[in-house]
Amino acid sequence: MNIKILSANPGLYSTQRLVEAAKKRKHNIEIINHTKCDIVIEKKNPVIFYKGKKLEHADAVIPRIGASVTFYGTAVVRQFEMMRTFTTTESQALVRSRDKLRSLQVLSRAGLGLPKTIFTNYSRNVKEIVEQAGGAPVIIKLLEGTQGIGVILAETKKAAESVIEAFNNLQARVIVQEYIKEAGGADIRAFIIDGQVVGAMKRQGKEGEFRSNLHRGGTASVIKLTDEEEIAALKAARAMGLGIAGVDMLQSARGPLILEVNSSPGLEGIEAATGKDIANEIIKYIERNVD
Repeated sequence: MNIKILSANPGLYSTQRLVEAAKKRKHNIEIINHTKCDIVIEKKNPVIFYKGKKLEHADAVIPRIGASVTFYGTAVVRQFEMMRTFTTTESQALVRSRDKLRSLQVLSRAGLGLPKTIFTNYSRNVKEIVEQAGGAPVIIKLLEGTQGIGVILAETKKAAESVIEAFNNLQARVIVQEYIKEAGGADIRAFIIDGQVVGAMKRQGKEGEFRSNLHRGGTASVIKLTDEEEIAALKAARAMGLGIAGVDMLQSARGPLILEVNSSPGLEGIEAATGKDIANEIIKYIERNVD
């Protein structure tokens, strides 16, 4: 098969591992910088040019689209779909997953457990917002933040009100979420491929850090999901329409609470924690779906 990886950074661990896994399984693999693609739209003839050449004969694409270029990256994925190329992440699911507010609404409608979340149109009644989230401490998140950036723990009511007011004055969109104390600064990521959990890890924030992101110094260890956690993770990925997903959850007294469903989950942390060849599972997923 001819497989294209849509990645603006060919040196990333995830991209390199996918190249390695595809070659090992005797496929032709090429890294395409989606930000450098030109899209040609005409009646019943969708075309993509890359570095001045027409892209042809792609059996499958693996989107590794960065959050900062979601709009254009999604347009490229959509063009491949119009060319009847299999994509491991569909364009509509990619757009849905990148909108934090929309994602939470989709997950809520699917009946999944979530931290209580408040979103307003720059409301000046910040005291009520904090109270609606269950009172301090609360988590305040920028809607555009990634990898733990733009996530703040406000430990007191006064601090929460000050932070929300500051973001409101900057016209920055935020959501306010209840703080799940019993999670202890840790979360779980379940890695899902084609309706199956292929690996799971528990990420623990470093001492004094409430964010568990590995990019911010957190550590990861393999974990066996409970039946309830596995069901929740699979249901979340299905609700978002994702064939490949990293589902982030908190362990709480009322069961697993979904934080986020990532459409381009990194491979480095999950492979290191579990010892599993996740990249190989992604290539096998493509093989099952491409004639």
